[in-house]
Amino acid sequence: MARRLYLPDGTAAADGFRLTVTPQDAEWTYGSLRVLDLAPGASRTLDTGDSEMIVLPLSGGCRVEIDGTVLDLDGRPGVFSRVTDFAYAPRDARLTVHSAGGGRFALPAARCERRLTPAYGPAEAVPVEIRGAGPATRQVNNFASPEGFACDRLVAVEVLTPGGNWSSYPPHKHDERRPGEAVLEEIYYFEIGGPGPHGFGYQRVYEPAAAGGEGVDVLAEVRHGDVVLVPRGYHGPSMAAPGHPLYYLNVLAGPHPQRTMACCDDPAHHWVRASWDGQAADPRVPICDAGGPR
Repeated sequence: MARRLYLPDGTAAADGFRLTVTPQDAEWTYGSLRVLDLAPGASRTLDTGDSEMIVLPLSGGCRVEIDGTVLDLDGRPGVFSRVTDFAYAPRDARLTVHSAGGGRFALPAARCERRLTPAYGPAEAVPVEIRGAGPATRQVNNFASPEGFACDRLVAVEVLTPGGNWSSYPPHKHDERRPGEAVLEEIYYFEIGGPGPHGFGYQRVYEPAAAGGEGVDVLAEVRHGDVVLVPRGYHGPSMAAPGHPLYYLNVLAGPHPQRTMACCDDPAHHWVRASWDGQAADPRVPICDAGGPR
């Protein structure tokens, strides 16, 4: 495809953000993501415009002001250390993020129609789900899933995969409107755990070329801060190298009238789900909860 679907850390920096992916950048309609690095004592103000937005601490805490509403976020030392609290900002709002100690903050967003009210999301209220079994076990923090938190169009979750395991598996897609599937644009933002600075993982995205068109064929080696865009096609697995747990933030949005994560497995790999019957979950999961590491 002509558009870039794999964005190594630093290659999509713009306007003072470490990462900027807008609908225009991604060549789609709804979803966006910014990642903001703040030095100790620094602030950043922006307008949400036609999009609702969440302030999600990746490392550090912050104070968030949304049209005069002040929300203090405890945050966390890092994505593998605990489930974090977060702040929701509606469309057509002025948003300021201030961090006394500094940190990194993800700003997932989606174009929307309704203007909701600013809100605080406590860490203790985030549903933590264990999916899969055996080497396909992973942890999902459903902080802004359709059931986890009220937004207009934005859906966002965190996935933590122990080193050596696969997640986002079996491969699945959400690019058709039909029973059991919805059209969703998706962003994967990655961080890597484990010792040293050289950890990595892999992300697969694929779709056969249609007649007269082009397909999708991505197998990206992902490192700390990298992003993979999924405009369509099957995506998965997300593979964590042994010794290096894999974190990714999923940002999803689409035209469906109700928020959903409905997807369709690749028929060639759907059998994998039945293979989990009778397998124990990986005991390393959950990696953390709102109280800290497990």
